[in-house]
Amino acid sequence: MSLGFLDFFADAVRAAPAPQGVAGFKLHIEDMAVSYQAEIGGNGEKGRIGPVPQLHMATPRVSIQTADFNLADEVLALRASDPRVGAVCSFVGTVRDRNDGSSVSTLELEHYPGMTEKAIEAMIDEAQQRFAIFSARVIHRVGVLQPMDQIVLVAVTSAHRGESFRACEFLMDYLKTHAPFWKKELTPEGARWVDARSSDDATVQRWGITTRNAG
Repeated sequence: MSLGFLDFFADAVRAAPAPQGVAGFKLHIEDMAVSYQAEIGGNGEKGRIGPVPQLHMATPRVSIQTADFNLADEVLALRASDPRVGAVCSFVGTVRDRNDGSSVSTLELEHYPGMTEKAIEAMIDEAQQRFAIFSARVIHRVGVLQPMDQIVLVAVTSAHRGESFRACEFLMDYLKTHAPFWKKELTPEGARWVDARSSDDATVQRWGITTRNAG
């Protein structure tokens, strides 16, 4: 699988300014793109089943949107007209009202349109190389969200539950550490950008992917 687009991704990020006020924010997207490209090469755990042909889908595999989503509708569309499917695993993340000891009234997300979708598409391709899955769907919301709002959906289909569980977890671990989003929380102490957690870095390393997000 070619991830050459990450070279373009890194070059574009060098030229594009980060969102205002994000100076010092430890996403290190350029390093992430380079290290991810280096680490994504095959090893004994990767490429076990080869690429799985994609069924025609009326909706894209990746959507970055401000609008909310309906889990039931997305799962129905994902497995429609595919009699091979014996398992669907889904994860929905929601906005919490507390983080790092402070209450959170809003969470605002920004991203790089186009590049974010390509990065997530590449990881779905990687998931299909690693696991015996048929299809996947990722939705990530951006803009201003409130506590209890849905923020992210990952859904995966396969013949058996084990592959769906692992692929869903793999994709969610990636989104937490490598997807180019900026998150800003509004707290009683003021607005603050959310740094990546070292625990998330440790979690994604079990898949053989390194990250330099957290210090």
